[in-house]
Amino acid sequence: MSDLLAIVDPTSSGEALVEEIARRHPDRVTILVEEAEASDWATDESQRGAALRDHMAALLAAIEQRTGAIVVGLAGSREQLTGWRFDRIIGGRAPLPV
Repeated sequence: MSDLLAIVDPTSSGEALVEEIARRHPDRVTILVEEAEASDWATDESQRGAALRDHMAALLAAIEQRTGAIVVGLAGSREQLTGWRFDRIIGGRAPLPV
């Protein structure tokens, strides 16, 4: 089993990220959506919030289709991943202390 953490910006296109994930051949992928301004995107009822959720749903589907991996979770902060272990971490700006 190979577990991968992908740290994403909810507004990025994701094509490069999907390719990077595919190169790693993970069995399971967890997504960390990391961006201070978008911290409420999951509950934002505006058009912008709906568009971001649609974008993230498309990204998760693309990851599963392109890689064959299962997306096991979506986290909104690093604190939600305390104690989790990953074989690989891609994306993001700084190392993840888990």
